[in-house]
Amino acid sequence: MVGRFASWAYLGIALLFIFLPVLVLIQFSFQGGMAPVPPFDGPSLRWWAKVMANRKITDGLWNSLLVGLGSAFMATVLGFLAAYAMARKRRRLSGLYQFLLMAPITVSYLIIGMGLQIFFNHLGIGKSLWVIGIGHVVINLPLTFAILYSQLGEHQANIERAAYDLGASDARVVLEITVPMLWPSLLAAFFIAATLSWDEFVIAFLLSRFDVTLPVVIWSMLRSGLSPELNAAGTLVFGISILAVALVELLLWRARRNRA
Repeated sequence: MVGRFASWAYLGIALLFIFLPVLVLIQFSFQGGMAPVPPFDGPSLRWWAKVMANRKITDGLWNSLLVGLGSAFMATVLGFLAAYAMARKRRRLSGLYQFLLMAPITVSYLIIGMGLQIFFNHLGIGKSLWVIGIGHVVINLPLTFAILYSQLGEHQANIERAAYDLGASDARVVLEITVPMLWPSLLAAFFIAATLSWDEFVIAFLLSRFDVTLPVVIWSMLRSGLSPELNAAGTLVFGISILAVALVELLLWRARRNRA
């Protein structure tokens, strides 16, 4: 009994340690005064209104959504194609291909960003949202590949073989058999990639010039000091991330329930 109580107490303390700074950030985003420190003067929507009226923040928000959704879509499509090829078309060098696909996970985002910056400069391609999107595809592709590869089991392969025996083409098997069976995993991979892209700073900072994402905007605001407006912007980022993660968890729960 004592051990169980201690375990729950330890869990509660750990969660409090993790989420207390976030709760303080959220609380002082509703601060009525100028200083984002105690005592709390509110609640007030003053700084939220200022955030929504700040053109840099709103532009950064839309840029982050554009880059996040676009790069997540491409990473999911490429991850699915790679996972399907590895799971269904066995090759002698499959292990090497999997290693190369997963290698970016082991490399620092700073190194990846610098490498992409040098590569695109060599090609004469300037910094832009498109380049940031390519960088985010690079870092998210291993994740989407790993998620989808783990879901391509033998039971799905048996259904695909039955479809082939009935005369279905490769494209029809993939579109009408494999994709529908993997739909929850595809959505989960997409939203996880979008969430990681949404929060990513290093690559977005190195590969952007005029059109920047929201994390870069928040970083530039931090250089001038803390403010309740910055707290509101940070709360906005956190809220959207939590919604995306909650949606992923819901999709995974539904997938597990359907299997059961």
